[in-house]
Amino acid sequence: MKLNGLLLNENQIEHMKKITTFLLIIGMMLPGLTTQADEGMWIVNMLNRITMAEMQGMGLNLTAEEIYDINNASLKDAIVRLNGGSCTGEVISSQGLVLTNHHCAYDAIQGFSSTENDYLTDGFFAKAFDQEKHIDDFVISFLVRIDDVTETMLADVTNEMSEDERDAAIGEARKALMTEMNPDGEKELDLKSFYYGNEFYMFEYKTYRDIRLVAAPPESVGKYGGDTDNWMWPRHTGDFSMLRIYSGADNEPADFNENNVPYQPKRHLRISMDGVSEDDFTMVMGYPGSTDRFLSSWGIEQALDLYNPSVVEVRDLKLKTMKSHMDADPAVRIQYAAKYAQTANYWKYYIGQSKGLKRLDVQTQKQELENRFRTWMSEDPARAKEYEGTLEMISEYYDDTNASVRGKVYALEAGLIGCDISLFAFRFYRMAAGLFSEDAEEVAATQAAMTDYTNGHFREYDQATDRDLFVNLMTKFQNDIDPAYHPSFFSIVADKYKNDFGRYADKMYAKSFLVDAKRCADFIANPSQKTMDKDLAIVVGNSAIQTYFAGMANPAEAKFNRGYRLFVKGLREMDADRAIAPDANSTMRVTYGAVAPYKAADAVNYDFITTANGVLEKKDNSNPEFVVPDALDDLIRSRDFGQYADASGELVVCFIHGTDITGGNSGSPVMDANGDLIGCAFDGNWEAMSGDIAFEDELQRTISVDIRYVLWILDKFAGADNLVNEMDLVKGLR
Repeated sequence: MKLNGLLLNENQIEHMKKITTFLLIIGMMLPGLTTQADEGMWIVNMLNRITMAEMQGMGLNLTAEEIYDINNASLKDAIVRLNGGSCTGEVISSQGLVLTNHHCAYDAIQGFSSTENDYLTDGFFAKAFDQEKHIDDFVISFLVRIDDVTETMLADVTNEMSEDERDAAIGEARKALMTEMNPDGEKELDLKSFYYGNEFYMFEYKTYRDIRLVAAPPESVGKYGGDTDNWMWPRHTGDFSMLRIYSGADNEPADFNENNVPYQPKRHLRISMDGVSEDDFTMVMGYPGSTDRFLSSWGIEQALDLYNPSVVEVRDLKLKTMKSHMDADPAVRIQYAAKYAQTANYWKYYIGQSKGLKRLDVQTQKQELENRFRTWMSEDPARAKEYEGTLEMISEYYDDTNASVRGKVYALEAGLIGCDISLFAFRFYRMAAGLFSEDAEEVAATQAAMTDYTNGHFREYDQATDRDLFVNLMTKFQNDIDPAYHPSFFSIVADKYKNDFGRYADKMYAKSFLVDAKRCADFIANPSQKTMDKDLAIVVGNSAIQTYFAGMANPAEAKFNRGYRLFVKGLREMDADRAIAPDANSTMRVTYGAVAPYKAADAVNYDFITTANGVLEKKDNSNPEFVVPDALDDLIRSRDFGQYADASGELVVCFIHGTDITGGNSGSPVMDANGDLIGCAFDGNWEAMSGDIAFEDELQRTISVDIRYVLWILDKFAGADNLVNEMDLVKGLR
């Protein structure tokens, strides 16, 4: 699982979530010991008052303070956020060594790769500190503390306020709170809304900027099974990589410098060599990106009928176009590897989500909840008054937006992020404003930033591939979508190029300075507003972004926001005896559950572990997704498993457990009852792809790579025992 990100602000991201139908939480009961999986991504400072008794009853040997404490070292000090929440990692040595997923470091591995040094294919393992590779623009953050600031944020808010008035009051409260809590501006604070604006929490972080690549297995290990096995169980993927945090001599964050030293953490995780057994307690800590479990029945309908199919259609064409070029040129394969993987990840996700929603009949479940809410409202005059029109406000929004959903999806998927040129042009144009400043320092800073951005863009850019993406996706956009939702530059294509995007592309890729690194560099050194304004690529980029945001502000949106806030508030009151976890929003959460098999379908029963034997059973060296290197094949056949074998002598590759995770959890530590590391989470199972909307305790499973397989790859396959030796391995503590 991997989240893709655009450089958009928080408000824009919230708007994007509305396009995806604002899928929200069903109220949930505290899980019982008899369930196979346990729902809830719990804020770590909530544990003592909500879930600790349940967790300890399932076997946890830790206190809430041992998990989260702001005064003493705790597990939270070993859990890290990668790049603002794209993935999670965990510190596993006293020298700042971090474990995460292979796909979380994929961009970095690709960036260091070339046809001469193909680390994607061959892997990379640093045998000494001086071999570790600094990753540009990669950061790792630690959570310092969480503060409940709900009372402060809502102090001046009343029920009689309009949504605009409410937003203004909250905005003023936010400004005052930031000034109070961060008067000198030195703290890294992030204010987050929970329960759809009913609660607010402040998060403080410390971010380290010198991060280096330490280890990455070859794709034949880290991506074994490729797109075929993505989101599937059984799995035989060693989805891991290792990074290291470097600091200044004072152990504080510092810019990259050869003299920086490995970071000394407050806490790092021990490595358990005990493995897993059925019903074992597991706990995951990390940064889940987004769940939307209050999704209304109308939102389900819109997702199934309009949103999900549109995403799949566009991404299907994008994947086919990229693959044709990647198969033809090894250099392009490396350049576009990460883009292809990112595109494919959520292409398959939305296919699976739709199937899951239909199979489990989630829309009917939502209708039943909404009917129960109506009954509850009507039973008390005060409630009826407070929540009057709540569901109608939600349903009206979907009625008003159904006509525009496909256009908005295409504006994003085909227009803004479909090909590289449109997004690059838009960002370049926005950044370029600083080039025309009268402040010499601002000009110099802008030039440096634009140079870095441009260089990064062209490292992963192939003009021929990009041209085909542009022509194919824009043609599809034109053919599939009502002209009312077309980007404005489509009229130029119609008038001057006879609706032929190929002809427009011929001129754009020939004339635009944005398709050539040198011409971009020349422009940055000698900018011209006139040159930008007439550039055909910039016309495309600005037109795409304008189209994307054009329909965002819907007349029904204010009512929609009010309706959902009241709905969430009302559900928590209606089911006051239930503990309801807030939606994921890239903040640190804890989730827990047992190691367990599951029944996928009639007569289809899955075990809870896979072994190295399965790697060879899937082997097909004619298929790039199932290549097994000779060295790995020999090691498995010789059963040279050493101390990493389980009690039966087998080498466990992956295991499944009933924890509640989503994108952003990739790389999260899977810990045992003692808080020791037993695995690294990297995926969910196909049968529960609707889990971000409706949790299914009989089906929901997290797929994790067994830590002993990780160590075995490092030691036996790669000869990187230096990394194993710096970890604290423990055994016999279960």
